[in-house]
Amino acid sequence: MKGVIFNVLEEVVTQQFSQDVWEDLVDKAGVDGAYTSLGNYADEELVSLVTTSAEVLGKTPGEILRWFGQSAMPLLATRYPSLFESHQSSRDFVLSVNKIIHPEVRKLYTGASCPFFHFKPSDNGSMMMAYHSQRKLCMLAQGFIEGAADHYHDHADVHHRECMHNGDEKCLLEIKWAA
Repeated sequence: MKGVIFNVLEEVVTQQFSQDVWEDLVDKAGVDGAYTSLGNYADEELVSLVTTSAEVLGKTPGEILRWFGQSAMPLLATRYPSLFESHQSSRDFVLSVNKIIHPEVRKLYTGASCPFFHFKPSDNGSMMMAYHSQRKLCMLAQGFIEGAADHYHDHADVHHRECMHNGDEKCLLEIKWAA
C-alpha cells in the first residue's frame, strides 16, 4: 500500500485528536510510523493501525475505516483539487474513479494498486457498485463515497447488499444519491 494512505491517516488522526494520539496508536500497533508518500508498505500495517484504533476508541474496524474515508476527503480535495474540480456531484465523482481518479493516482504514485469498481444502475434509481479486492476495504470505500457527498453538498445512502466480510465473493454496495 502506498505511503500516501498512511500520511492521510496520520493527518486525519492528528487533526481530529492530536499528534500524541497518533504516536500512541503507532506504538500500540507495533508499526514504524514513518511513511513516505511514494513508499510501499505492507497492507498489514494499515490493518494493525485500524485494529488498534478500533480497540482504543471502542469502535469496530469497519467504523474506523468508514470514518477515515469520510475524514480523508476534505484533505484529498485540498491536496488534489484537479481531481475534484471537474465534477459537479459526488455521483459524477464516484463514477469517474475507474477512468479518471485511479489512473491519476497511478501517475502520481507509480505502482499504486487501486481497486476497480463495477457500476450498474438499479431499477429503483440507485447505483449498484461491486468491489472485489483482497484488501477487503469496502468500509473505506463507503467512507470515501460519503465524504465525497459531503464535499459536493449532496447526500449518499450506502447499503452493503453483499460483503466479503460475510463470506460473499465481492462487496456489493447500493448507493442512493439525494441532492
